Amino acid sequence: MGALGPGAGPLWRRLQDDVRRRITAGEFSDGFPGELALAAEYDVSRHTVREALRELRGEGLVSAARGRSPRVAEDGVLHQPLGALYSLFRSVESSGRRQTSVVRALEVVTDPEVAARLGRSPRLELLHLARVRLADGDPLAVDDAWVPAARTRALLEVDFTHTALYDELRTRCGITISGGSEQISAGLADAATREALDLPDPSAVVEVERVGLVDGRPFEVRRTLVRGDRFVLGAEFSARDGYQLAR
Repeated sequence: MGALGPGAGPLWRRLQDDVRRRITAGEFSDGFPGELALAAEYDVSRHTVREALRELRGEGLVSAARGRSPRVAEDGVLHQPLGALYSLFRSVESSGRRQTSVVRALEVVTDPEVAARLGRSPRLELLHLARVRLADGDPLAVDDAWVPAARTRALLEVDFTHTALYDELRTRCGITISGGSEQISAGLADAATREALDLPDPSAVVEVERVGLVDGRPFEVRRTLVRGDRFVLGAEFSARDGYQLAR
């Protein structure tokens, strides 16, 4: 490859189209070049390369976390069966990738709206855990969870960089989330979510609102925003029985 020839459209768009073509053709199976290498190869600025790669990341063709070189993305899609109590941590780790988190908040708060969803007093103290979830270093989801603080203060000492909330609830607090309910919807990521997940504008996200149960009573409220290009819901159906939720 050499410098891009003359053509219609901005330079970064023509670069993007050519890199997309090369990815589709399997040209980078042995490794994707870094930004500086691409800039030298195409005789463009590094800024032009970054603009070209931004949309390719949004399409799921290129993966690059901050501080890491870009690479051709693998299938990295999470398949969630409807009706199953799943753990994002377990889903990522079972796929052969490492799930880590950037903890943005681990604190005791009050939140009347969350307390109402738990059927408790608006003055209830809640432990709030806010994280950006990553798969092999690539931003995957923004996750907020709230549980009553009275039984979970031991979690304030936990390093949540590489562990699951449900595991820590069970081992440190003797609490097991046994089921619950979820509402799943799709929408566009706001500016804060796009920044956290390194997404272009516009980008789709899947919003998962969960209420987890302990002994049949609401105990956890969770809101997770997952990249729309990384999340698939599945269910089985038949002509006789209709849709069957996973067990």
